Amino acid sequence: MKNKIHIIDVTNRDGVQTSRIGLAKLEKTMVNLYLNDMGVYQSEFGFPVTAHETNYLNANLELAEAGRIKMRLSGWIRAVEADVKEAFRLVPNIKYLNMSISTSKQMLEHKFQGKMDWKKVLESMSGSVNLALEMGASDVGVNAEDASRTEIERLIEFAETAKNAGAARIRYCDTLGYDDPFTIYDRVKALAREVKLPIEMHTHNDLGVAVATSIAGAKAANDGGVDAYINTTINGIGERAGNADLVSTVLAIRKASGLAGKYILTDDIDLKMAWKIARYTSISMRIPIPVNQPAVGDNAFAHESGIHADGALKDHRNYELYDHQEVGRGHIEQIETGRQITTGEYSGIKGFTNMAGKYELKFRDDTHARQILELVRYANVHTQKPVTEDEMKFIAAYPEQAKKIMTVTP
Repeated sequence: MKNKIHIIDVTNRDGVQTSRIGLAKLEKTMVNLYLNDMGVYQSEFGFPVTAHETNYLNANLELAEAGRIKMRLSGWIRAVEADVKEAFRLVPNIKYLNMSISTSKQMLEHKFQGKMDWKKVLESMSGSVNLALEMGASDVGVNAEDASRTEIERLIEFAETAKNAGAARIRYCDTLGYDDPFTIYDRVKALAREVKLPIEMHTHNDLGVAVATSIAGAKAANDGGVDAYINTTINGIGERAGNADLVSTVLAIRKASGLAGKYILTDDIDLKMAWKIARYTSISMRIPIPVNQPAVGDNAFAHESGIHADGALKDHRNYELYDHQEVGRGHIEQIETGRQITTGEYSGIKGFTNMAGKYELKFRDDTHARQILELVRYANVHTQKPVTEDEMKFIAAYPEQAKKIMTVTP
C-alpha cells in the first residue's frame, strides 16, 4: 500500500491567531461543520486551556457525540504537564491533542532565555505525552516549533523521543516560513526514513511558498515511507503572511502534473464545498478573497483577452486546469432589491417566521418558534453580523449546543 496524505485544518487555531481579526464561537462552529461536510480529516478546533473557549469546545464535542461532526476535533496545548491537566479539567472529553514546544537554538536561547535547555525540552515533551495518554487522550501529535531552523540530528532525536513516549506523529513546523520546497523535501525525507513516524507539515507563507512547501514536505514523507499530514487554513489566513490555503493544497495534490494519481489524498474531500467555505470565512473574518486566489477568486475563471476567450469558449480545458463546477461555482447569486425582512437582535416573531419560512424551517408550535428566535437574536449580538441561513438552521437543529457555544462567562 502507498502511504497517504491527510488534511488537518487549523483555521480555528492558527487562523484565528491572526492579528486584528477573529471569529465568534458560533462562526468557529460553522467552520467546523463546513470542514466536516467537506470531508476534512481533522480540525484543530481551539485551545482547551483557554477559559473563553471552554463552552464552545465542549459543545462541539457534543455535536461529535451526536454524530453531526464526524471528523476528528483536536486541541492545541503547550507540551507542559500543567497544560495537559488543565485541558482535561476544562474539556474532559477531549480525545485528540497536539502539543507544541520549541526546538531550535534560536528559540531555546532567545525565547526560553536559559529557563529550558535541550534536555528539559525533551523531558517536558515526553512527560506531557505520557500524561495525556494516561488521562484519556487517544491520539497525541507533537509539534516541533521552529523545526525548519533546528539541526536535523536534533530534530531526529526529538521525533524519536516523541515516538517512544507514544506520540502518533510529529509536526514539522516551518514557523517563520523559512523553508523552501527543496530544503523541506530533503529534511522531511531524512526524518521519515530515520524515525518512521508519520509527519505533519505546518508551513507559513512569509516567502509566498506555503502551499508548495507543504506539498513538497508531504511528498517527502510519503517517499520516506510514512503517512503525511498537511496543516491548512481556509483562504490561507494565519499569522503574518498566513498559512497554506486549504483549497489550493487539495487542488495541487489532485491536479499537479507530478502529484495527480501518484500521491493519495485519503480524505474524501468534496471540492464543491470550496466556494461556500471560502466565502463564509471571508465574510465572517471581514477579509476579502483576493481577486486572483485559486479556485475562489473573482478572476479564477475570468477570460478577457481575445486568444484566451476564444480558446476557453471552444473548450475550457484550453485555458482552465479544472472546471468551475468542481469547486462549487457556476450558480448566480441573487440580491434582494425590494422589500426585505431580516432577522437580528431586535426582531419579532412575525418577521422571524417569515424568514424561517424562506429557509423551510419548521417549528412544533409558537412557543418553539419563540425559543429559536431568542437564540437567533443572541446569535446576531454574538457575531455582530446578519444571521446566515446555515447558522439559523444549525441553531434550530441544535438549540442546546448553540446556547452553550454563545455563552461566555468571565
